[in-house]
Amino acid sequence: MNRLRALLGLQLPLIQAGMGGVAGTRLCTEVSRAGAGGTLALYKEPPDRIREAVREIAAATPRPLGVNIIPEVTSPELCRAQLDAALGELPANGYVTTFGLPGADAARDVTRTGRPLVVQIGTPDDASAALRLGADVLVLQGTEAGGHLLGELPVAELLYAVRTRHPDAVIAVAGGVATGTDLARARSAGADGAMVGTVFVPTTESMAHPLFKRRIVEARADDTVVTGRYDIGWPARPHRVLRNALTEESRRLPATFIATTRVGAARIPVPRYSATVPGVRTEGRIDEMAMYCGTSCDRVTTQDTAAAVVRKLRHEYEHELSYEREGGTWTAPSNR
Repeated sequence: MNRLRALLGLQLPLIQAGMGGVAGTRLCTEVSRAGAGGTLALYKEPPDRIREAVREIAAATPRPLGVNIIPEVTSPELCRAQLDAALGELPANGYVTTFGLPGADAARDVTRTGRPLVVQIGTPDDASAALRLGADVLVLQGTEAGGHLLGELPVAELLYAVRTRHPDAVIAVAGGVATGTDLARARSAGADGAMVGTVFVPTTESMAHPLFKRRIVEARADDTVVTGRYDIGWPARPHRVLRNALTEESRRLPATFIATTRVGAARIPVPRYSATVPGVRTEGRIDEMAMYCGTSCDRVTTQDTAAAVVRKLRHEYEHELSYEREGGTWTAPSNR
């Protein structure tokens, strides 16, 4: 039995990333229903909306579901309130993921409930720190991943370093996985599974803006770039995004408002260089906004439902495992 599947109760050792502005209730529900790990992005959501969202998902599927917190972009008070709200509604088979190291109190709050704590990190030292905090699963984010980067190592190097240091840890990789073949290859390299985001952005249930979805499907790996431009609201992190006029401009332009997005009943202005992703409720200069995308976009070529994506991944993964059992070998797909 695969350890990640067993620990989280999944049919496929795959966790959907908790992408703020993308991973809402519909995406989380459909990924979970399909047998992978659906994850609700809490980002900066208020506790009342979190309770309502988790209740909605739990009522729609009996399968495991997760929530994602991001300690580094929320105040300690909001992060604690978010976690309390989520844990109060999360089913017994739920789990909590964190982007970056959680505080010791937050980690204890999760582990005391008996729910798995899944911590995403980007360095071997942070992997060790996460295990000391009680992490049940390490998610090793490589530089191939879309979004904000937690380290400077490609995912294969990071996996080798952490697996060597912690041979018994349950490990998922993040970055470079978009197909079941990719997932099986990661397993063969020493991972127990993967966390993926880019492949789910273009899905029907994703809250991403239609232009964001289309651009990912059309993109190649070389269309992504690591930059520090989108730092308003999320400073001091490089991030991998799709290239656009702002990433290619040598000068930093004024941080004037270029778009608006709806939060509840309010319409909120979005400045140039904001970390906010363009969602279905965003209007304005969408093409200048942060469209987080990993190098695996090479292998994301269609827009489909989340369930269809999971089914395809599962079929490819099981086919690959069967092929390996028969003595076959595969060559890793190139991102170039």
